[in-house]
Amino acid sequence: MLNTNKIQETIKMIQEEDLDIRTITMGISLLDCADTDIKKSCEKVFNKIVSKAKDLVKVGEEISKEYGIPIINKRVSVTPISLLVDVSGGDPVEYAKTLDKAAEAVGVNFIGGYSALVQKGMTPGEIKLIESIPEALAVTNKVCSSVNIGSTRAGINMDAVRIMGQVVVKCAEMTKDNQCLGAAKLVVFCNAVEDNPFMAGAFHGISEAEVVLNVGVSGPGVVRSAVAKAGKDCTMDEIAEIIKKTAFKITRMGQLVGTVASERLGIPFGIVDLSLAPTPAVGDSVAYILEEMGLEQCGGPGTTACLAMLNDAVKKGGVMASGNVGGLSGAFIPVSEDAGMIEAARSGALTLEKLEAMTAVCSVGLDMIVVPGDTTAEVISGIIADEAAIGMVNSKTTAVRIIPAVGCEDCDELEFGGLLGSGPIMKISKISPAVMIHRGGRIPAPLQSLKN
Repeated sequence: MLNTNKIQETIKMIQEEDLDIRTITMGISLLDCADTDIKKSCEKVFNKIVSKAKDLVKVGEEISKEYGIPIINKRVSVTPISLLVDVSGGDPVEYAKTLDKAAEAVGVNFIGGYSALVQKGMTPGEIKLIESIPEALAVTNKVCSSVNIGSTRAGINMDAVRIMGQVVVKCAEMTKDNQCLGAAKLVVFCNAVEDNPFMAGAFHGISEAEVVLNVGVSGPGVVRSAVAKAGKDCTMDEIAEIIKKTAFKITRMGQLVGTVASERLGIPFGIVDLSLAPTPAVGDSVAYILEEMGLEQCGGPGTTACLAMLNDAVKKGGVMASGNVGGLSGAFIPVSEDAGMIEAARSGALTLEKLEAMTAVCSVGLDMIVVPGDTTAEVISGIIADEAAIGMVNSKTTAVRIIPAVGCEDCDELEFGGLLGSGPIMKISKISPAVMIHRGGRIPAPLQSLKN
C-alpha cells in the first residue's frame, strides 16, 4: 500500500529542498569505430552516437513528467578517444568536432570521453590527443575532456603531470574571452573510474558493456534540511544515522529513474552514483550541510572531520538502496558550484590548503578552483601531483579541475553560469616546484598496490 506521508515527503524534497536527478548518462563504446582513415572513423563515431542516443533526451523528459522527478542533465560518455587516434592518426581535434556535432544532434547537455589513460606511459596517439585538448575545448561547446595520470597500481606519470600543467594553462588562454571556460571542461585524474556519469570527467571504460545507462543523483539540500530538523542536541553518531536514512531515500529515486530509463531505451542499467552534487542555488550546498552539523563556516577547524562523516554516511545509506552502486559515490566539493563553498572562499575561511586536506576524505578532489591568471604551469603541475598522491596512497579517486583566470587581473572572480556557477579567485602559493616537475619519470606505486 502507498504511504501518503512518504509521497508528501518526496514532493517536499523535490519542491522545497532541490532534490533532483543530476544526470542520466549513456555510455557508448566506440571501439568498433576505429579505422585507419580518420574521416571514416569520425563518420562511424557520429553515426553510432546518434543511433544509440537519439531517444535519450526524450525518454528523460518523459520520465521527469510522469514521475515528477526533475532530471537536470542528459549526457553521453564515450570510449577514450585516444584509443581511436592510435589507430587512425591525423588531427584528434576532428574527433572533438565530431563529438560536438553528435551531441548537438541528439540534444544532450555534454559529451565526455575526449580522454586518455596514461598512468603508466603514453602512446603516440595519447600524446597527440593530450596536446590537442586546448584547441579541442576551444572550438567545441559540449565536449569535455579528462586525463588519468596516476593510479594506486601504477604510480604517478610525472611526464604526463608536467604536460597537463601546460595544457591547463593553454586551455585557459585559448578561452580567456569566455571566462577561461576551456579549463573548466578538463579534469586530471588519479584512479579514474570507468562508469562515472558526472562531467567533466565521464568516459566509457573499455571494460564496460557496448551501451549502458548510468545515473547521478543529487540532494545536498535534502540532507541539510534533515540535519537541521535534528536540532543542536543530537550527537554526531545520531546525525550520521539521519544522513544514512536520507541518502537511502535519495538513492531510491535514482534507482527508479535508472531502471525505468534503461527499460525504455532497451539498454542495460549500469550504476547509481551516490555523490551529493551541489549547485550554486542557495540551500543546495554541501558546505551548508557541514555548517548545519555545527561549524561556524566551512573551511574552519572540524571541516575535514564533518566531511569524512558525511561522505561515509552517504555511502552507507546509498548502498542499501541500490544494487548497482558505482561511479565516484561520495560528496563533491566544487568551489564554484556550491553556494556555501563560494561564500567560504570569498571570506577567506576556505583556502586551497584546506581544500586539499578535505579531498582526502571525499569524492574527487580540487574541483572548480579558480586561481590567479599568472599561475605558472609548473605550480599547476605541482598541485596535480599533490592531489594525485593523495589518491594513489589512499586507493581512492582524486582529481584536479583548476581554472587560471588568464587576462582577468582586474576582477575578483569568474562567472561561468548555469551549474558551473561562479568562482572567486583563490590565493595560491607561487613557490615553484619547477625542478621537481621537470625531472619527469614516474613516482613508483606505493606499497598499498601489492595486494595480490
